[in-house]
Amino acid sequence: MSLIATLKLSLTSFAMLLTGTGGPQDAPLADTVRAKWKDASLYAIEVNNLDGTKADFKQYEGKVAILVNTASRCGLTPQYAALEALATKYKDRGVVVLGFPSGDFGDQEFDNAKEIRDFCDTKYKVTFPLFEKCHVKSGAQQSPIYECLGAKTGKLPSWNFGKYIISKDGKRATYFDARTLPESKEIESAILAALEPKS
Repeated sequence: MSLIATLKLSLTSFAMLLTGTGGPQDAPLADTVRAKWKDASLYAIEVNNLDGTKADFKQYEGKVAILVNTASRCGLTPQYAALEALATKYKDRGVVVLGFPSGDFGDQEFDNAKEIRDFCDTKYKVTFPLFEKCHVKSGAQQSPIYECLGAKTGKLPSWNFGKYIISKDGKRATYFDARTLPESKEIESAILAALEPKS
């Protein structure tokens, strides 16, 4: 990517943060969609790994997940480093970060899995799981993952690096928008609350 293109992407993300457009958007949901996902576990949804092979999503049941719509060419892409730090810090306590690359916002994700993987490995040494590039926005192409999360929280990302903290059973979620940094007190508090056993 040229220097000019990189600067344009960075300025777009900076402007997004200044104007507040990275906040959540309400998920437009029919009653049937709400009913479909009300008691369903996120981990029952079939997803593919970044390379297109079928993922064993059930393996994350019983853990607290931080699910993020990622992008490689966004001004917020440095959040990868903080997400990797979170994954390392809480790994032994049963917390996992799950990355879902998307080009929905500003077309800021590479087109193919190899480019995404190479970028994440080389630039940020990402070790947490990455899944197949998907659509976050509501509509016919929306990933079932984001339909489910929208139904559970009433919120969808309006920019890259929206974050959901998912309960151990995959049935509850809390949404944080792109402006809430992974290292923030709000994210840490939500992780710790999700780790606490429910009485």
